[in-house]
Amino acid sequence: MTYDVIFIPGEKYIDHPLCGIALLKRYLEKNNFTVGVIETPQHEKDITKLGKPNLFFGISSGAIDSMLRNYTALKKPREEADPTYKKEVPDKAVLVYSNWVKKYFKDSIMVLGGVEASLRRFSHYDYWEDEIKKSILLSSRANILVYGYGEKQCLEIAKRIKNKQTLEGIEGTCIRSRELPEGFTLLPAHGEIFIKEKFCEMQNLLDSNKNLAQKTDTFYVLQYKFPLYTPKDLDEYYEMPFTRKVTVDYMKGFEFSVVTHRGCIGNCNFCSLRLMSDGKIVSRSEESILREIKYITKLPHFKGNIDDLGGPSANMYGMDCRKCNLANCINCDKLDKSHSRLIHLLQEIRKIKEVKHLYVRSGIRYDLVNDEYLKELKHHISGHLKIAPEHVSKNVLAAMNKNKGSLDDFIKRFKELDCGELSYYFMVAHPGSTMKEARELAEKRKTLKNSESVQIFTPTPMTVSTCMYYTGLDPKTKKPIFVPRTYKEKKDQKRILELDAWKKK
Repeated sequence: MTYDVIFIPGEKYIDHPLCGIALLKRYLEKNNFTVGVIETPQHEKDITKLGKPNLFFGISSGAIDSMLRNYTALKKPREEADPTYKKEVPDKAVLVYSNWVKKYFKDSIMVLGGVEASLRRFSHYDYWEDEIKKSILLSSRANILVYGYGEKQCLEIAKRIKNKQTLEGIEGTCIRSRELPEGFTLLPAHGEIFIKEKFCEMQNLLDSNKNLAQKTDTFYVLQYKFPLYTPKDLDEYYEMPFTRKVTVDYMKGFEFSVVTHRGCIGNCNFCSLRLMSDGKIVSRSEESILREIKYITKLPHFKGNIDDLGGPSANMYGMDCRKCNLANCINCDKLDKSHSRLIHLLQEIRKIKEVKHLYVRSGIRYDLVNDEYLKELKHHISGHLKIAPEHVSKNVLAAMNKNKGSLDDFIKRFKELDCGELSYYFMVAHPGSTMKEARELAEKRKTLKNSESVQIFTPTPMTVSTCMYYTGLDPKTKKPIFVPRTYKEKKDQKRILELDAWKKK
């Protein structure tokens, strides 16, 4: 069989809405395109097994950046740090897969997508090689790059190639061009951003809601602004008839998870989500979510539990707002933070007799919650509720853009309402964190149960925190900021927390 589209992802394929390639495959098939998948190819000839596609190869490292997958924050190979880890994806998988395709199918159209490609769509700092790199669109020699979630983009690309039309002007994509069209905001050129102030200037201009351009040598990389995704779109995508048969260990426990919304308005400086889409929440309709759950209850392997209900932060469902273009939507007075839609949704799901338990495991943004939501949430906590304060130092939290809300106040309210137990995620060695701030966090952790999850900050392309790490400057003020760079500094900050945790035991 000859396929219209062949996806080459650096992850196992499962017919489940949490698998990005499955969403794209189902949606293209719904629109009468045939789709094949070559999952986690191990050798270059693996990409030839389905032949040449009629339209394009879609290349991705999967939902996780291959370098994050294969290395620790201290750049140690994960198979050395964890003997149980099996390396299935090559380093810089998107480039590796692209080179394989170019070798065997020179004239095929290549479409890049996923996290790894999205965050490298412009010139960027590579933490693992400690140097500035060109756009992956140029280094891969691909035809077009899809950033963020890409159902609309992939369908439009397929239609245009089929009809022999140009790939210019597709929202949510990047292409290379010899010319600079009108209406594009020009970023500092690749050759300029080795100057750290210019790198900060580029960081401040990055925006998925604008047409952007960056010159590298004789080419411009053009970004077309992100398309508008609507609740109706998400309802259509997530109600497609996935079998939800999980065949990989890391997905067990999420077999019957339900996505309620996309996007995050937290805008944390170390997170790339805002630059993967338009920085807004898009919530599915309540009717669609209920229909999906009723569909799930009829699957032969359903045992009565909805494993998780949520999104990047479970309690942002219903916080859709397009009344302004604020970069920090979470602080907007026009935003509905009542949780009323989410509370009603939870109550309606509990009326479905086939659902014995409904859990919220994806974590919540604690600085948004109110008591009404917490009273409802207590029915849906299995074990511990996850929250990510990240730090307790005011200076570090400001550098992270997480200096809103009071952790102590939330913990107090959570206990007063008898909601159960909390588990905490913290981060060390973020820009702005000296040993003084690490000790402050260590002291706080002495008072908290279930706070053993501590990670070292890893600079990933395109984030504000990575800009701080590379330049040693706050990009908005251009003022110097302390950056723990050496392995010793980073290990010392984590070690002091681990030592205090050991003493507590």
